[in-house]
Amino acid sequence: MDLHAEFFNGLADPTRLRLLNLLTQAKEICVCELVDALQVPQYNISRHLHVLLKTGMIQDHKRGKWVYYSVAKDLKPYQRTLLRAITELRDEREDLHQDEARAGRRLKLRSGGICCVGLVSKIGQAPQNAVEQSIATR
Repeated sequence: MDLHAEFFNGLADPTRLRLLNLLTQAKEICVCELVDALQVPQYNISRHLHVLLKTGMIQDHKRGKWVYYSVAKDLKPYQRTLLRAITELRDEREDLHQDEARAGRRLKLRSGGICCVGLVSKIGQAPQNAVEQSIATR
């Protein structure tokens, strides 16, 4: 397959657009934080992240037992333009705003700037006692 066609095919999914939007907003974010923010099961998030890794738009690194994702450092000009276009979609898509709000709440649970909670919910709805327990153990 043509590399450029494969690249655009990798972006052609609503969940991947939502992931890219969050990754442009955060310096780095781990899988469990993305699961809670997007309210999508972990296996789906991981599958979509794998596709995005293959496009070269994002990068990953492991820290302890968590894998963190971020926008790739060495993007080509057309890739940077696409990321800007995705951020401009925010005005038209309420789901992106909702994802960002959930991500903001989830990122506040970090300790020392890193995820220490793990997955607090099955699909984004953290039981209140899990959040309180995480904050109490900081």
